[in-house]
Amino acid sequence: MRKPTVLSSEVIARGRVFNVRRDRVTDGSREYFRDVVVHRGAVAVIPLLDDGEVLLVRQYRYAVDEELIEVPAGTLEEGEEPVRCAGRELEEETGYVAGRLEHLADFYLAPGYSSERIIVFVAEDLRRGRQGLDFDESIEVLRVRLGDALEMIRRGEIKDAKTIASLLYYVLFLKHGSVQTP
Repeated sequence: MRKPTVLSSEVIARGRVFNVRRDRVTDGSREYFRDVVVHRGAVAVIPLLDDGEVLLVRQYRYAVDEELIEVPAGTLEEGEEPVRCAGRELEEETGYVAGRLEHLADFYLAPGYSSERIIVFVAEDLRRGRQGLDFDESIEVLRVRLGDALEMIRRGEIKDAKTIASLLYYVLFLKHGSVQTP
């Protein structure tokens, strides 16, 4: 597969969280445009409580006009280390501080049009801290047994891709150690 050559590139929209870039490219035989949502990346956190529950957050998401249930997550600040961002977002959104943060996985959310990469952490040894929501956030913290969260995915109550991927990855690869194939 041949990688296209960029002929020109222009930022066509600037936003608070991401920019949109339009590239004119060629594959050697034709020219075409690619629009890319340029995002500096984000983290997601699976906060595990000692009693087997996981902390999730319910928040309104403007782009889809729905309240969604998600793992805590947030955008990396310029130059911020992902593990620091994970700790910051966990406390800001849930009011809990992690004694231990372990890298779990990372993946692209929508690589067909976006550069956003999510880095997932598991947070353990949680203790109460202080919730500090951003001015545009309204979040309800939920304590849910991990098995119930998986059932919420199956029933379609959890629709957020990063949450689904993160929880399933954790259960399949970390908690159980391997995947059983039929």
